[in-house]
Amino acid sequence: MIRIEDLSVAFGGTEAVKHVNLEIADGEILGVVGESGSGKSVTALTLMGLVGEEARVTSGRIYMGDELLLEAGKKRDKELYRRCQGSRMSMVFQEPMTSLNPTRKVGNQVEETLRLHPDAWRGPEEEKQSASAIRRRMRERVLQCFTAVGLKDAQKVYDSYPHQLSGGMRQRVMIAMAVILRPDLIVCDEPTTALDVTIQNQIIELLREINRKQKNSMLFITHDLNLARRLCHRVAVMKEGRVVETGWTEEIFRRPVQAYTKRLIEAVPSCMERHERTIPADSGAVLEVRDLSVFYREGGNSLLGHSRKRCAVSRANFDIRVGEVLGLVGESGCGKTSLSKAILGMNRDITGEVVHHSERPQMIFQDPYSSLNPSRTIGWLLQEPLRAMGRRDPSRAMTKGDMEAAAHDMLRKVGMEERYFDRKPSQLSGGQRQRVSIAQALITGPGLVIADEPVSALDVTMQAQIMELMRALQEEMKLSYLFISHDIHVIYQMSDRIMVMKEGRILEIGGTEELFRQPKEEYTKLLLAES
Repeated sequence: MIRIEDLSVAFGGTEAVKHVNLEIADGEILGVVGESGSGKSVTALTLMGLVGEEARVTSGRIYMGDELLLEAGKKRDKELYRRCQGSRMSMVFQEPMTSLNPTRKVGNQVEETLRLHPDAWRGPEEEKQSASAIRRRMRERVLQCFTAVGLKDAQKVYDSYPHQLSGGMRQRVMIAMAVILRPDLIVCDEPTTALDVTIQNQIIELLREINRKQKNSMLFITHDLNLARRLCHRVAVMKEGRVVETGWTEEIFRRPVQAYTKRLIEAVPSCMERHERTIPADSGAVLEVRDLSVFYREGGNSLLGHSRKRCAVSRANFDIRVGEVLGLVGESGCGKTSLSKAILGMNRDITGEVVHHSERPQMIFQDPYSSLNPSRTIGWLLQEPLRAMGRRDPSRAMTKGDMEAAAHDMLRKVGMEERYFDRKPSQLSGGQRQRVSIAQALITGPGLVIADEPVSALDVTMQAQIMELMRALQEEMKLSYLFISHDIHVIYQMSDRIMVMKEGRILEIGGTEELFRQPKEEYTKLLLAES
């Protein structure tokens, strides 16, 4: 189906892809794994004809069947790609919230694929129909496709905007857009990265079912080796722009040849050795939460509209001890983020009590690329919490020199060189940006840090590095963490105790080993079984 021969792609004077050779057979799912920056996405975007104009194909060819799609030294045939994109080959992107147009209803956006490729679905009967009849037929096809990808109440989804859907629903819409014309090839670029484990499993099963029914080929890009193992027939491992190993999936996992592949497999959280710690029984609490309920309002945007008050967290009771890591796990929409915002004082529509016994808590966000101001340097960003602290409490205000010194010191603590001080977030890798986010959260010396999915968007080796960094800083700075994740294996590695949430309620809290060996709740057993 697809043949990539000796492909090299350069940006300026830097080669991002170097002499890559890949083949995807009819009906095959090929997984491409590797660290961030290894060239996975650039290879896929070049195959799809979506790589930017600044990219140069310096060597190689790409074939789809017997048809030459791309050849080095020749101008890309935009008209050929325009015919193929959507009809013969399609792509499911990593983050549907940024891929979907926020100003248009999702049904209309999926219909656009049908409008752009009428020859791919219209038969002789449709050609004779009126414009209104064709519009009705397109709507019917979209609704049928929504139902096929597991979207309940397809009509409601059709008329919804992206922000009105959950993350899993948005990803199903993206998959519907990709498969509605039954293309020969689907490229999936990290399609489950930001989803919780149960939704991940649903998306993986959906992709497997589409592959089985439509007999199409797939290129599945991921940094999660467990997902690649479950879905893919073969796996290609990329490092620094090159394919270093290719083989049948189980062969790669059982008998990897390259040291780099072995290191990737060993860095998977489920394969790592857990650091056992004992928290003294007499440790005082750094946080106490008593009978906490958190509310938010929805609706009421129109002039005469009435808002409704909904409960996001119901009567939560727990504490976090000094030096402890309390893991919080649950599906998307279960109330994890609402709970953390209430603890930080960002949501004051609450009942119950939140008592802090330390400095003002800070937060490490999931996506530092969106949480860090892109127009400011790293040095300025690290000093901003110190400036805010001085504004809140003039007695703790620091001089400019002291703030710069503290920022330099914090940069060293998170393992970054001083040369990054004057760079901007866009000039850093994903792992480096997360280190800056950690430094920003810790620079004021908080006793409690809330880490909201701090490693979910990172590849496995970077995940391992960030988790080890957070452990080391915890010991050095005597920190307590509320560690939020949808990945039960990450929670297992990081946590002393685990708290399980579902639909706004805390179902159970227990020691990590105890909860993994003898979970009490059926939902906890389900989470462990699906991981």
